[in-house]
Amino acid sequence: MKQTEPDQGLGRYPVARDVAERAGVSTATVSRVLNGTPGVRADKREAVLRAVREMGFVANGAARALSLRRFGTVGAVIPNIENEEFIRAVSAFQKRLRDAGYTLLLTNAGYDLDVELREAVALLERGIDGLLLVGDIHRPDLLTRLQRQAVPLVQTFTLSKERDCVGFDNKAAAHRATSYLLDLGHRRIGIVTGFRKDNDRGGARVEGVRQALAARSLAIHPAHDITTSYGIGAGRDALRQILNAGVPSPTAMICGTDQFAFGVMIEAHASGLRVPDDLSVIGFNDADYAAFLSPSLTTVRVHAAEIGRIAGEHLVARMAGEPRVRVTEIDAELIVRGSTAPPRPDQAGR
Repeated sequence: MKQTEPDQGLGRYPVARDVAERAGVSTATVSRVLNGTPGVRADKREAVLRAVREMGFVANGAARALSLRRFGTVGAVIPNIENEEFIRAVSAFQKRLRDAGYTLLLTNAGYDLDVELREAVALLERGIDGLLLVGDIHRPDLLTRLQRQAVPLVQTFTLSKERDCVGFDNKAAAHRATSYLLDLGHRRIGIVTGFRKDNDRGGARVEGVRQALAARSLAIHPAHDITTSYGIGAGRDALRQILNAGVPSPTAMICGTDQFAFGVMIEAHASGLRVPDDLSVIGFNDADYAAFLSPSLTTVRVHAAEIGRIAGEHLVARMAGEPRVRVTEIDAELIVRGSTAPPRPDQAGR
């Protein structure tokens, strides 16, 4: 049984030299046994392990990690700890790391690149073997430091021309959703997203909507284009603002998250609008509750757990010095449910 007090014969906590003396071996042999180095005779290995048990010796793991440049930990900085999409990805990411013997250190940046830099640097200073980030926009100082320290990086939820990534084409996904609404006959389409500054995913989704509309000589009315904070309440506020803008209301809404879409649906009902008869609604992420709303929510399904799992596989391979495909693209699917329908005859073409 491992002791929790200093060895009584020493009056202090034992060190490697004490273990070596007790086992009758050199300190180099103790080091080889504790590091799992092959080639140590079985009797010497057993003597060292017996001395470790008897003396309650605890190896200085931090010092050994520094000397080997292996810490057994991986860092992740995500924009929003409350976003179900990120939580699903992190959960799968952590499982893959745990299976490979790594511990995950997770922190939240709140969609602030300066905070992301500070949190990532703190992780690097504490010692990590790899890092996961979300998106393709980061402070140059962070990227420089990662390169200087040779810490493998994997980016998620987006595609990158320069860095290793596991994600999907946000612009194409939003373009597909918008084209679906246009094919149904909608012409006045509104959009509500979270913060777009330094957020390449949100910006790409807006660009996808605009490009799909422009291809049919249409555009988003400025009053129908809302950037807001996050959550169901923010979705309600966004639609309320649109309905009170004093211009013809949209017949369909594309929402940057399912939470926004849920809020839009609640506010539509409170305002006397029927979904989808008066207003079609599309979300993004395919949250667990999306299929159980009334009506069920049409949404873009993001395979967040798969993104997390593959990102974990990517880093595990990189940290082992194994080759890995730089870009892994995972398609985002449009899942059509009950919240979308053609516009009413009196709305069509207007």
